[in-house]
Amino acid sequence: MTKFLLAVHVLAAIVAIGPVTVAASMFPPAARRSFEAPDDVRAQETLRLLYRICRVYAVVGVVVPVFGFATASSMHVLGSAWLIISIALTALAAAVLAVLVLPRQSTLLESGGGPREATARLAMFTGMFNLLWAAVTVLMIVRPGSTTGA
Repeated sequence: MTKFLLAVHVLAAIVAIGPVTVAASMFPPAARRSFEAPDDVRAQETLRLLYRICRVYAVVGVVVPVFGFATASSMHVLGSAWLIISIALTALAAAVLAVLVLPRQSTLLESGGGPREATARLAMFTGMFNLLWAAVTVLMIVRPGSTTGA
């Protein structure tokens, strides 16, 4: 059962978190292009699509920690430091996405793009989100101090 839970957890992370990181990273430059060409309908459609991908997959991404907890429980590692740090970083990444990235995307979408300062700030927050997920991924692979052998 552990291997099944782990497989679902990893697949969910790839399928749910991957699209958010890519779409969120593409949003700031697309917003700049849209702001520079306000009559470009395709640029507006691109922004709407990227924002929708980020919102939908952020909700779908909830399955990642759900299966992560199930996997950790079956592996008996819920008290491990690497897992606790991963959980904290995951919560922080979710907060960055929910509080800093998605609302700014929405604002830029409503205004038809954005000036360089606004899109640069969004790009910075998106980079923070992506780095947090990269750190979680490394901790999940390396698992410092783990003795599970899984």
